[in-house]
Amino acid sequence: MKNLKTIGILFLAAISFISCDDSDDNQQMPATAAEFANVRQAALDKMVQEFTINAEDGATTLTSENGVKITLNGNCLTKDGNPVTGAVKIEYVEIFNKGNMLVTNKPTMGIMPDGKRNLLISGGEFFIKASQNGKELATTCNISLQVPTDLTGGVDNTMTLWNGIIDDEGNLAWEDARKADGNGGKGGVEAGQNTYYVSFGNFGWTNVDRFYSDPRPKTTILADAPEGYDNINSSIYLSYDGEGNNALAKLDTHTAEGLFSEHYGQIPVGLECHVIFVTEDNGMWRYAIKGVTVQANDVYTFTMGETTVGTEAQLIAAINAIQ
Repeated sequence: MKNLKTIGILFLAAISFISCDDSDDNQQMPATAAEFANVRQAALDKMVQEFTINAEDGATTLTSENGVKITLNGNCLTKDGNPVTGAVKIEYVEIFNKGNMLVTNKPTMGIMPDGKRNLLISGGEFFIKASQNGKELATTCNISLQVPTDLTGGVDNTMTLWNGIIDDEGNLAWEDARKADGNGGKGGVEAGQNTYYVSFGNFGWTNVDRFYSDPRPKTTILADAPEGYDNINSSIYLSYDGEGNNALAKLDTHTAEGLFSEHYGQIPVGLECHVIFVTEDNGMWRYAIKGVTVQANDVYTFTMGETTVGTEAQLIAAINAIQ
């Protein structure tokens, strides 16, 4: 009986050990690439505002939920090169804060003249699509936006126009519109007293931005996600302290050693910022936010124990609370 009792105690101890070990990083089932993509797409889908215009009405102005005025000319819409008549569906997205930038994977990373990428300070990210019976349309005229500047902290006369480029993995970067049209100037942005007047000629993603500028020496930083997570099923972002809610950087490459990297060497030494790990967890978001002061060649490590699971709304609120 004594031996049986001893065996029972050892059995219970083993069970207890296994139970405790469940909290280890290796016990967490990582999200799949599809699950992570789906939670991002769900966030973007919620932000789509839909309108219907009549092509024969010509120039039509729509007003968004945040007071942006969108003007399109129905007479300029084409389908397979032919003029369009009848009802047209307009899909529109506007993003003004880093929380929504993060959950939709629309950071403000601008392509520099040398091909490197650096943080942009945004006056608003916009997506516009026109379709008829499920067929996407084109336009032969400019689309115009009137964007209230108080949505992004007031007027900034250095803002210019940027075009969104999405790669095969669904990641977005911004290209200077002045490079594309060769017109110089501000590429289609004029700053009024309380409004950005924006003009561009294509549907898709457009951004009113300027490059972040910091005179301090620059460095490259790395970040290590929990075991089982990489740039396919998770992402790591940077929020620069003191830059408000309208900018979000991203560590957009993954090294052979399994680290997320800002490999362009554009992070200021001494910068106070927050490093943010995000992934999907059973239809929710799993995330961790780490406040740091950047030193040369820093490596930041996230463990599963540092993460929390929350709703999309909770994650957005947590990101927007970073100042």
